[in-house]
Amino acid sequence: MAKKQKAAVDNRHYDVIVAPHITEKSTLVSEHNAVVFRVASDATKPEIKAAVEALFGVKVTGVNTLVSKGKTKRWKGKPYMRSDVKKAIVTLAEGDQIDVTTGI
Repeated sequence: MAKKQKAAVDNRHYDVIVAPHITEKSTLVSEHNAVVFRVASDATKPEIKAAVEALFGVKVTGVNTLVSKGKTKRWKGKPYMRSDVKKAIVTLAEGDQIDVTTGI
């Protein structure tokens, strides 16, 4: 069986993928062969696809992105804003999987 060819890893790939986003909903999505990542706010879908393929050595079939707007919270009576967070739902090819509990 042929060994999977890994794409060249660029330093920008580490800047695009910030962290895996682990919640109950992202765990449910993982049953449908998808993984949720927090990504850089200026990252585009092709950049996210290239970064995931290079870092994890998998085939990506689709990337959906969303921006979760920051909430207004209070701390010691003073209001502040949480930061906006961009998330990417990455759909993997059949048979590929990513274990987000291990590091890169």
